[in-house]
Amino acid sequence: MTQTATYPDLDGASVFITGGGSGIGAALSEGFLRQGAKVAFIGRSDATEFVDEMTRATGNTPLFIQGDITDIAALRGAMDQAAKAHGPVTRLVNNAANDQRHATLDVDEEFYDWSQSINLKAYFFACQHAIRGMKSAGYGHIVNFTSISYMMGNAGYAIYTTANSGINGMTRSLAREFGPDQIRVNALAPGWVLTRKQLEKWADPDSLAAHLDRQCLKDHLGPEDIVNPTLFLSSEASRMVTGQALVVDGGVAVTG
Repeated sequence: MTQTATYPDLDGASVFITGGGSGIGAALSEGFLRQGAKVAFIGRSDATEFVDEMTRATGNTPLFIQGDITDIAALRGAMDQAAKAHGPVTRLVNNAANDQRHATLDVDEEFYDWSQSINLKAYFFACQHAIRGMKSAGYGHIVNFTSISYMMGNAGYAIYTTANSGINGMTRSLAREFGPDQIRVNALAPGWVLTRKQLEKWADPDSLAAHLDRQCLKDHLGPEDIVNPTLFLSSEASRMVTGQALVVDGGVAVTG
């Protein structure tokens, strides 16, 4: 990964990332580690090899806590473990999500609850728990990952797009509520980022070509393209930015 900017306030900062061991999350972990941050992340799959890789590549060792973000007690416990190791979490990145495709007429309550537990409920409770510590620290920065899928009105995963839209509403309300505590809350909406999962499951040549045709910039997005915008929102470089949704998609969705 090429580091294009340095944010001095991230050096030594306590960062917690959900899903920080794979896909976009792994790139985020590396980006923060290269800034000198103290990074902790939670993930369901064993990330020991990734931790070793990051130690070799960055000289900075992340704290991996294995767990499921839909288990709210485990999520809170992981955040407490991170705070004990690194000091109060002052940067939270809610990244973990699951964009499992589904046909609306086939959805039952079990699938609905499962999807929302990952894509919205865990985000709220991670924010809630982080904010308690940020209030004691006197400041904090939260980045909630959403997606342009709801802006585009995409079909094929209505529960996921519903959660994406909800994340934006939650972000704005939390920014308003906790701004007086010097806590900034922003959303980041990536476009189609070609992680290994996307390439294996849904990125067939025709779909890729059609999506690229919609982009102003004719390059596919990779996980590394999301790192610098996240670092910016997590640093004092964006000191007066809060309650916003930053779109990083090569120019598909137009905001403003």
